[in-house]
Amino acid sequence: MKKFALLIYIISIQSFGQIYVGASTPVYVKNQVLYVGQTINLAANSNLYLRNLSQLVQGTTGTSTNVGTGIISVYQEGSADNFDYNYWCSPVGVNVAATGNRNFGITLLNRPTTSTASTAATILPLASYDGIANPLSIASRWIYKLTNANSYSQWVQVGTTTTLAPGEGFTMKGTSGTDAVDPEGTGANNPGGTGAQRYDFRGKPNDGNITVTVGANNASTLTGNPYPSALHLNAFLLDPLNNACTGIAYFWEQDKTTNSHLIKAYRGGYATYSPGSLGSNGIYVPATFNSYNGDGSLNTVGTSSGLMRQRKYAPIGQGFVIKGAANGTVTFRNSYRIFYKEGAGLSQFEKPARDKTTDKTVETAKTEKAEESNDIPHIRINAIINNEFTRQLALAFLPEATDGVDRGLDAVSMDNFPSDTFFLMEGKNYIITGTNFDITKQIPLTVKAEASTTLKFYIPEVINFDPAQNIFIYDASDASYHNIKTGNYEVTIPAGVFPDRFKITFTNKTLGTDENTKSNFFIMQDNSSRLLKATNPDFISFKSFYLYDMVGKMVRYKENLGVEENYSFSTSGLSSGVYIATFITADNEKISQKVIISNAGN
Repeated sequence: MKKFALLIYIISIQSFGQIYVGASTPVYVKNQVLYVGQTINLAANSNLYLRNLSQLVQGTTGTSTNVGTGIISVYQEGSADNFDYNYWCSPVGVNVAATGNRNFGITLLNRPTTSTASTAATILPLASYDGIANPLSIASRWIYKLTNANSYSQWVQVGTTTTLAPGEGFTMKGTSGTDAVDPEGTGANNPGGTGAQRYDFRGKPNDGNITVTVGANNASTLTGNPYPSALHLNAFLLDPLNNACTGIAYFWEQDKTTNSHLIKAYRGGYATYSPGSLGSNGIYVPATFNSYNGDGSLNTVGTSSGLMRQRKYAPIGQGFVIKGAANGTVTFRNSYRIFYKEGAGLSQFEKPARDKTTDKTVETAKTEKAEESNDIPHIRINAIINNEFTRQLALAFLPEATDGVDRGLDAVSMDNFPSDTFFLMEGKNYIITGTNFDITKQIPLTVKAEASTTLKFYIPEVINFDPAQNIFIYDASDASYHNIKTGNYEVTIPAGVFPDRFKITFTNKTLGTDENTKSNFFIMQDNSSRLLKATNPDFISFKSFYLYDMVGKMVRYKENLGVEENYSFSTSGLSSGVYIATFITADNEKISQKVIISNAGN
């Protein structure tokens, strides 16, 4: 009860903009956000505990003014497998008295024993390979960082040192064994199996502007969320002040079924996240698992990870790779921080963790439904290569997208497979690209083959885009069209690179737009009553109605129309502009017509 009263007191003084935590008055925050407008002053031996997904958000602009030798304590969970890497970025640094952010090292990690107590992790020497859950022991051998790198050899071993600057990411493998302690009532520290390993980060909270160096020519830098709160990843990646990076984030994924410390036995790769626009949910393409030679170079390729993760809000501790567009810096700012709970729909840590979500309330369900409407209209294109692995591509539709490279939308590949398929732009291989939708467009799909290769193309998913729109692969070798929306197109190609042979199209020469005209079916927009109306004098049976804007995003729909002489659909609240009204008959025929909606005052 005393802790609860103290928490209410702290919240009540937010308007003063700062907090002082004394050694005899620890602050315990449970399942909520603590917002501090300016400075946190942590007196010697003081403690600020963030528990049950609580987060600390600060409003400081510019350099951090946090001060004191006290600590905050915040949990995050990584892999419970001592063979698998997580990519991390610490939310805390060494708790020295001086003002500002400080460096981090794995000696600041602890094993929780109660909701407030922890014991320091044992840091194993470089000769040791395997971390242990209980007592928590971390293998320092696997602590590496990466800055402005273009090759595997540029990974730098950090080991036991406390030299990781704020915003500098690091790799760390998980642990073996189990730890049954449940410090906050959400599950064991490490249940083993497919669970997760809990770590207690203790130190001075990172705050304010945190700058990271990047390099030109798509050099890779491992960074991540540097704060004890969620990070609006879109805001960071798309900020024009951060245009020294490409605006794309890459996340390491690893095959959990392969247990070895030998590089040549690894199966892993990088998933790709494109934010697209500030308010969108972004586009995530899962990794294609690679295997490696002993020197870290690519050996062969394997299956796709198939993992679909939400990345809009990076959780505490999440590391990721960015690529440089120029020599310079990017800066994390408090304005990107947000209170968004991990596991709540758009925030997932890269680990096989326990489910952090709770039973959905009505409000939670409504929020998740609203979030779905922010999905960028896009299609996913799978290419199965020699029945060995799947390369997934994404084609997005945004009105502001160009047919060139758009920062924060078009994503260059982290891989260079011997046989592959990609969008070729400015001499680089892209696995996500965007365009403004036009039904007449033909989008080149480059294919390369090390030897005679069999390809199988198909569409596994259409997101927030006209579900009735057919999608074709055009093969210039015989001028044929193949509907990969309703089936596969399998073809064998000789060795070589083919930048012009295959194209993605939305019409074909034989069927045109695949739309039939019904002379006795009439569609019109009644702007005075804000209704779209259709007259059906022949009493045709219809399955569904869809209304799309000009980028293909569905804005209205209705199922099970049945047979009626007249239909009407509200267009109130829609922005004025040109839309496409589409009706699907019981025989799967498609009737589409452009309509002009004019809603005064919208």
